[in-house]
Amino acid sequence: MRIDDLAPAPGSKQTARRVGRGTGGRRGKTAGRGTKGQRARNTVRRGFEGGQMPLKQRVPKLKGFNNPFRVEYSAVNLDTLEGLGESSVTPELLVERGIVRKDAFVKILARGEVSSKVDVHAHAVSKAAEAAITDAGGSVTLITLPFKEEGKAGRPAAKGNQFTNR
Repeated sequence: MRIDDLAPAPGSKQTARRVGRGTGGRRGKTAGRGTKGQRARNTVRRGFEGGQMPLKQRVPKLKGFNNPFRVEYSAVNLDTLEGLGESSVTPELLVERGIVRKDAFVKILARGEVSSKVDVHAHAVSKAAEAAITDAGGSVTLITLPFKEEGKAGRPAAKGNQFTNR
């Protein structure tokens, strides 16, 4: 087989109709487009719906939703606490050692084991991690989140329907 032998499969290529070649032929003058109107003048773009808001603009584009009240925790596991070799662990110590970022909320999780007594100060602790720490003779102290403290500005408490007519 040679390059000059290559050809498309029989019947797969059709010659295009030549339209608009004068009034003498069957497809002359309006060339199968009818008379007048937008479509006769070749001005309708793909997806155009006659001035109605097109489908591609009507449908929502972004998926999901971002909860403005979500609390992001930096997870620290028991094996990390064991590797520190400290008797008291605070978020400041974890920041100093480069385990969590500054101003991060710390949550202690239960991967690994604690063999020595450790006093942990964290913003959240899983039940299994708390059980492991207390079983080893240590203690867990929860730090109150700054937006949950009394007197701080946060989400207002619900006071029923504020829009009732009196």
